[in-house]
Amino acid sequence: MHRVLVSMFATLAALPLAFAMPYCGLVPPKPQPRSVAQSSGGNTTNGGNSSSPAQVLATGWYPGWLGGTLAPSNISWSKYNALTFAFAVTTNDPSVISLDAQSATLLPEFVTEAGNNGVSALLSIGGWTGSLYFSTAVGNAANRSAFVKAVTGLATKYNLDGIDFDWEYPNRQGIGCNAISPSDSSNFLAFLQQLKQDPVGSKLILSAAVGETPFMGANGTPMTDVSAFADVLDHIAIMNYDVWGSFSPTVGPNSPLDDSCAPTKAGSAVSAVKAWTSANFPANQVKKVCISPKPAYQTFFCKIALGVAAYGHSFHVTTSAALGSGNINLYPAFDKSQQPLGDSDTSTSASVLDPCGQPEGISGTFNFNGMIAHGFLNSNGTAANGIDYTFDNCSQTPFVYNPTAQTMISYDDARSFAAKGNYISSNGLLGFAVWHVAGDYNDILLDAISDAMGVDQICS
Repeated sequence: MHRVLVSMFATLAALPLAFAMPYCGLVPPKPQPRSVAQSSGGNTTNGGNSSSPAQVLATGWYPGWLGGTLAPSNISWSKYNALTFAFAVTTNDPSVISLDAQSATLLPEFVTEAGNNGVSALLSIGGWTGSLYFSTAVGNAANRSAFVKAVTGLATKYNLDGIDFDWEYPNRQGIGCNAISPSDSSNFLAFLQQLKQDPVGSKLILSAAVGETPFMGANGTPMTDVSAFADVLDHIAIMNYDVWGSFSPTVGPNSPLDDSCAPTKAGSAVSAVKAWTSANFPANQVKKVCISPKPAYQTFFCKIALGVAAYGHSFHVTTSAALGSGNINLYPAFDKSQQPLGDSDTSTSASVLDPCGQPEGISGTFNFNGMIAHGFLNSNGTAANGIDYTFDNCSQTPFVYNPTAQTMISYDDARSFAAKGNYISSNGLLGFAVWHVAGDYNDILLDAISDAMGVDQICS
């Protein structure tokens, strides 16, 4: 779930398109065996060139509303080969896509910095609060044509390398007041196919942030065949987070790597990758080799990136429920009525209205750097004095507990990011996508996952 602050919107106009950016790639440090297989678009493989290694994807979302905290010039550009600005949002007019005023000012700077550093610049449309009108925008032929024109106009105006679609969710309610239709997924595919045929759209990197199960079909269950989407999307990023939170019956891991060994199976990276590949994503490329970090060839999922979380969810848990035999108990009960304030919450957060006109409530989320600022972690990312810590070997994620405040946080640290990096490499995923890049501290998480994958940067 990608949340964005609610604010006034600025309408976007079209200007001439100009794509002229250098490109940087992140690759394994040594040449590896590879086949001539390549993905259908974007800058994600080497197209079978045996003289140079294929590329992994190191990307993330840059939150425009935190530009005052992390200016584009301060992003660790050398450690990414693509970054996505969040968000533009859908409107009730399919010919209009909107940015809030702050983002409209910041986006050109973001794109310029990306270009200067040889990194692909994408813009994400949608998010948790910005998906209200996706269904309408792709709902019929006329609207799809208008939406294609709006998207390409957006890319033209801001000189973008690509567009990321963060529809939360086709034929499934997200925030609570999204327009939805049984035909959402088929209409989304028709729109993407039309966009891919457009003179401007055909030049764009097209990606999608997706849930842990494939797009919902007309019958209200996940589609069993999403192979056609792989023909028009350069990659998907599975949002493997918000699996457990304040909406759950008990405390649980925010971003579990695995849940096959968990007492309650709510979803994980392992199960999500299995769900998408079982539904034939990425099409007939599942059995082709993109690149292998091991000596032998193996199956590689060339178009699937794993979404990873630089934040965690907090819970109010009594000491008796949280601690047992000197260790943190996993999956304890918590008191929803005493939700702790997250690092961006204030005393008035509960009364802020979302786009549906309902109170947003207290998020209770802590960015990794916020956990350091609020005393849960030391500056090196380890648990601070007086804070209990445990690492769940099933989900491969940590938990901390402050017995004084009776606050437990499920989050990710360097160890869990390294575990996800190892999983990405050993299972042949395309790479990772961090939500969000302003949540890290001194690149502790970013370095952990990149080091685990063993990647180097090359630029051309």
